[in-house]
Amino acid sequence: MVDDTHTPHPWIEGRKKFDPRLKRQRFNDRLAILITNIFGTVGMFYALVLWMFAWMFLATAGVWYFRLDPYPFPFLLFLSNLIQLWALPILAVGQQVLSRAADKQAAQTFRDAEEILKLQDEVHRLIKINNRLTEEIHAVVRSQTNQK
Repeated sequence: MVDDTHTPHPWIEGRKKFDPRLKRQRFNDRLAILITNIFGTVGMFYALVLWMFAWMFLATAGVWYFRLDPYPFPFLLFLSNLIQLWALPILAVGQQVLSRAADKQAAQTFRDAEEILKLQDEVHRLIKINNRLTEEIHAVVRSQTNQK
């Protein structure tokens, strides 16, 4: 009798315990990721460019408080520098947290690929055994057919 029970690969059980997603992050890490994801969009780039051009237009036209910031727009440059000074460290932290998650995923993918290669070698070995046994069975059947 042939044993046809399936034994799952041991890595499958270990893989269930390994979760590369960003879970159980501290509040600061979650905030850094949120800000990184917002600042890292083309929409945010367009918003900042629109804000700069709108400020320059309104200051040049002398509208409301903007007229107090004449060309070369020192207050606009000051505000822009503040945004950069605040955004740079938090973007660096966000990138670091996201990088850790990407590294965990890469490590898992590498282990998965190694196990797949081992399984592929085992399948190749079993196919060779199957082909050899099929040829032996074919030879036995052919010899019995020739004897009749």
